[in-house]
Amino acid sequence: MSPRRSYDQYCSAARALDVVGDRWTLLIVRELLGGPRRYTDLHADLPGVSTDVLASRLKDMERDGLTTRRRLPPPGAAYVYELTARGGQLLPVLQALGHWGQARLGERRPTDAVRAHWFALPLLRSLEGEGLVDVRLEEGNFHLYVGAEEGPVYGDGPAPREPDARLVLDTGTCTAIGRGELSVLEAVRTGLVEVTGDGAPAKALREA
Repeated sequence: MSPRRSYDQYCSAARALDVVGDRWTLLIVRELLGGPRRYTDLHADLPGVSTDVLASRLKDMERDGLTTRRRLPPPGAAYVYELTARGGQLLPVLQALGHWGQARLGERRPTDAVRAHWFALPLLRSLEGEGLVDVRLEEGNFHLYVGAEEGPVYGDGPAPREPDARLVLDTGTCTAIGRGELSVLEAVRTGLVEVTGDGAPAKALREA
């Protein structure tokens, strides 16, 4: 396990960067905000990270109290990584970074990888209330736990139960929301997002 590196500055921002300032660390947090993940799943959804770097970052994050590792019961019998409560507290940090980075997103480059669930956090910033929201894009499905105070805030794939709201939109609309050019409410009002469901999030979007 690599020794802890430090800026050796008596400043809370510097202390925080001692823990999360390494390349890939916050993106691993982004993935684990979707719940427990196997190493192979993390590696598949973090294109560009080497196996050695990913293994090293996960060890550092476990040492620093951001993640834990546990073995799934049979028939799974695989190890998964998940955020601790302290690791989950990085959600507003990632949300703030995402909001700040909107201006740099621009058009997708030919070399840019994309995963459907990477749109989860931008959409989550735009939704209010509480409930399970299923989102359908061309790239795939994911679901959001709007208003969740602990545990996963999103998940890959369809909602595990009947959602409180279902959003159907194309990638262009979702990208515009992610870039801050369009709000979810504006997209709903102009017909770019189809909303179905009887839960509070669906009603709030339709009535706003």
